Amino acid sequence: MSIDDQNRLDLIQYRLAEAKDTQTDVELLISHDRLRAAVNRIYYGMFYSLLALALKYEFDTSKHSQLIGWFNKMFIHEGYIDSKYGKIITKAYNRRTKGDYDSYVEFDLETVKQMYEEMKDFTDTIERFLINKK
Repeated sequence: MSIDDQNRLDLIQYRLAEAKDTQTDVELLISHDRLRAAVNRIYYGMFYSLLALALKYEFDTSKHSQLIGWFNKMFIHEGYIDSKYGKIITKAYNRRTKGDYDSYVEFDLETVKQMYEEMKDFTDTIERFLINKK
């Protein structure tokens, strides 16, 4: 294994850990009624998981929409990962974008809690996929 391969593996593990750490951030934000910020962190938790997946398959982009498109094309449409996860990440991306850039956006607690559960499921699924594909 070359140095580059080891660095890639280390970065994959770092991104997966980042996704898990973000869960703690979300719990704190929800408990302090910081729902718009929680939506942001929920999306980013899933985004970090996708970055790990992209590293594994040597896909490089700086665009969120390109990463999500690649994920949908390569893993959802090909049937490697259940299609519900494509919907989960797209919905989270759209809500995060709305929360970050639109004015007067509010999210209700039930929606955010559901998103949080979806985030945990999403990140666990990506992590399991990566482990099983070694």
